[in-house]
Amino acid sequence: MQRIAIIGGGITGITSAYALAKRGFDVTVFEKHRYAAMETSFANGGQLSASNAEVWNHWPTVIKGLRWMLKNDAPLLVNPRPTWHKLSWFAEFIAAIPRYADNTTETTRLAIAAREHLFQWAQDEQIDFDVKQKGILHIYRDKAGYEHAAKVSQLLHQGGLERRAVTPEEMRAIEPTLAGSYYGGFFTESDATGDIHKYTNGLAKAAAKRGVKLNYGHQVTDLGADENSAWVSALVDGEEVHQSFDSVVVCAGVGSRAIAAKLGDRVNIYPVKGYSITVQLDDAASQQAAPTVSLLDDETKLVTSRLGNDRFRVAGTAEFNGANRDIRNDRIQPLVRWVEQCFPGVSTQRVVPWAGLRPMMPNMLPKVGPGKLPTVFYNTGHGHLGWTLSAITAEMLADAVDHSTATSLAATR
Repeated sequence: MQRIAIIGGGITGITSAYALAKRGFDVTVFEKHRYAAMETSFANGGQLSASNAEVWNHWPTVIKGLRWMLKNDAPLLVNPRPTWHKLSWFAEFIAAIPRYADNTTETTRLAIAAREHLFQWAQDEQIDFDVKQKGILHIYRDKAGYEHAAKVSQLLHQGGLERRAVTPEEMRAIEPTLAGSYYGGFFTESDATGDIHKYTNGLAKAAAKRGVKLNYGHQVTDLGADENSAWVSALVDGEEVHQSFDSVVVCAGVGSRAIAAKLGDRVNIYPVKGYSITVQLDDAASQQAAPTVSLLDDETKLVTSRLGNDRFRVAGTAEFNGANRDIRNDRIQPLVRWVEQCFPGVSTQRVVPWAGLRPMMPNMLPKVGPGKLPTVFYNTGHGHLGWTLSAITAEMLADAVDHSTATSLAATR
């Protein structure tokens, strides 16, 4: 039986482990935290959103980013201090602009394909993750934003997604608690929301039942690979352990770039910080005033999800500031104000802030498949759509490992 090491216990690492275990591989996950999903997979926006598949490689996005550069509460904030990593990433980001339409359509296809696996796994393993399959409503305050969204809808449609335009009156029928004045919206009935942290931990338990070894509290200190095998060294309770494997899969989020360099590959992931707040709906009035349908506000780049009866998650923004995990008050306050403006009946007396680093490739597509060596694989770089794409990229990763294994066996005969 092929022994596979997976580096990282977030959503991509755990879905990869589960998919590989279902195919009969002997899988070991290395995760530095004591539990799964403790970093970028901890408190994201909660959306499973094919409707948010538009990639960012678009000149209007670049222009907005330049305009917002010195505005601390801007939806997209770039620290102007140059680094070689940042400059190289943005150069590749600009170079991918001609692929904007094709990459948006491809991301849509992947997001739709991911749903079948993700929901089936949850059903098979009886995972409770506060899922709401009530669609996602995109809201627009002006004609320009709405007309751009109409063009994006055409690309999403080419990828197989049905998304319909709705009037302000229809928007309020879909989500009656929404306050404010709007030009119009787009509604995707097939999208959903849920708690990524609950889902990842539920799937991790299911993977363990299938034989996956979950090495929590293992800080990887070194690793390597050659044509025939791979090895991992990790620090556990002050002692270093060393294990050998047939292959290694890198699912290490923003840490994947450095690990890939050790393995002879270039995976140009940049950490793009996103923020969220979880509003605790402690009273009946707040529970009634909070939305049950998920929203995406394109102007402010914020998304929402209702997690059970007593939690309301608001997340978004993008901050290019290196591997900085600081939770800045000037980035959190716009999220709080947004809740107070759009849902004035919701109390923001008890709000839990959070920040996470999205592992983002310059072309906005994840890195999935083999590296230069036949014993090295990747499933990383999903950016803001990690949960949305995770199930299908795990299957793609398992296909690649299957193919490599079959090729190796054939070569030895």
